[in-house]
Amino acid sequence: MDARIKEAVDLFTEVMVYGTERVIKSIDDPLWKEYSPEQMQMLKLISKEQRITSGRLAVLQAVHKSAISSRIKKMLEKELIRIVETPNRREKVLELTPKGEEVLLASDTVLTNYIEKLFSQQIGDAEIDQFLATFRKLKDIITTDGV
Repeated sequence: MDARIKEAVDLFTEVMVYGTERVIKSIDDPLWKEYSPEQMQMLKLISKEQRITSGRLAVLQAVHKSAISSRIKKMLEKELIRIVETPNRREKVLELTPKGEEVLLASDTVLTNYIEKLFSQQIGDAEIDQFLATFRKLKDIITTDGV
């Protein structure tokens, strides 16, 4: 195994785990106090997929369906999502409500501003461009493999 690939995986994991923790603890915004990180991630996933089943959400968030059911219930109560009936009566899909879209947009803005401030003194434009090129390539590889 290429040691660089192992190091890349380890670094990526560390950045995701500890970076997420730092961001969650550091962002001082009422929105991030009202909604959990899991709820924010769920809104993001629903937005990306446009319509999604609870089973697919459970897979994408790597949790049991019962955890997703609990999150869905809370988000329905907050009117962030709605259930859409499909021709197959047994299958129900979720989509964002206008309120859910507003919350997601506000969250994305807060997160982007925080990350921009965090990186501004330490990461140059060339490094950001390199990062984007690498992650676009990884995304293409992953989506090409049907993941």
